[in-house]
Amino acid sequence: MTLQQRIEILVKLGDYMQNNGQDWIAIKERASRANPWFVPEFIEMASDNIVSSFLQKDKLEAWVEEYKVPSKNTNPMTVGVVMAGNIPMVGFHDMLCIFITGHKQLIKLSSKDNLLTKHLVSIMVELQPETGDYIAFAENLKGCDAYIATGSNNSSRYFEYYFSKYPHIIRRNRTSVAVIDGTETSEELEKLADDIQTYFGLGCRNVTKLYVPHNYNFEGLLQALNKYQHYEDFHKYKHNYDYQLALLMMGNKFYMTNGTVLLTENPSVFTAVSQVNYEYYDSETQLNALKNNENIQCVIGHTAIPFGTAQKPLLTDYADGIDTMKFALSL
Repeated sequence: MTLQQRIEILVKLGDYMQNNGQDWIAIKERASRANPWFVPEFIEMASDNIVSSFLQKDKLEAWVEEYKVPSKNTNPMTVGVVMAGNIPMVGFHDMLCIFITGHKQLIKLSSKDNLLTKHLVSIMVELQPETGDYIAFAENLKGCDAYIATGSNNSSRYFEYYFSKYPHIIRRNRTSVAVIDGTETSEELEKLADDIQTYFGLGCRNVTKLYVPHNYNFEGLLQALNKYQHYEDFHKYKHNYDYQLALLMMGNKFYMTNGTVLLTENPSVFTAVSQVNYEYYDSETQLNALKNNENIQCVIGHTAIPFGTAQKPLLTDYADGIDTMKFALSL
């Protein structure tokens, strides 16, 4: 297939998702039943962002022009892709990068998210049967020329062992932080609440740590987080909240809460579901060091990524700061 044919298939896929026909509605309902963390509102959010940010013709054409993607890939490689399953269709961007550059791929889906992406690929094959030669699924990724694997810090050690002799991208645990300067408006705090609580905070682009000035008043943020008080009706989330609250109480730790999210002072950027850590900062030097912290995916704030956009990545927002397009084109 030519580059233009691949773009046309992707645009038509976006139209399919946006039209929200019965087949797409049915598979989204199945995915939500199969994984209780994939509530319908979050599947819709992920789908909408893929359509609006990834599958628009003008954006795709500008993207491939920036990289000078050739019309035809005369020597396609086969890339093995291990996808994560923490939020709906989180591996779609990897699939898109490999497909748009004309390579073939063999995908191992997460058991937590093994319906949505597979269905979308089946639609691509319906639109153009030749797509089936470019994208396939398997449990064992053997005989590939390169690999992209996303997982935990523990699984990444296995990926390094098995894939080290091949060109590869291996992603580990990451999370995101927000820098607050105290001048945030109520609207910005509501957007920060979205950055924290969208997808129950399970994504690597979700904010799990706040850097705040001394004497910061958390009341406005806690009020903004009330937007997500309905999470108390979701038993899996509520179980996490109750457990973390019990740990803080038994440990005699200071915390603040609005009843559905816990704020506590802690130096770690990682935290459990339902809890957000915070730390006071003294200088710009301390904040500048965040840019070089390998555990941080995104920094949100007035001088960084705007509030409310953490979980709205663009085509050029590459996970872990590793340019997946450049990687694919180098094969």
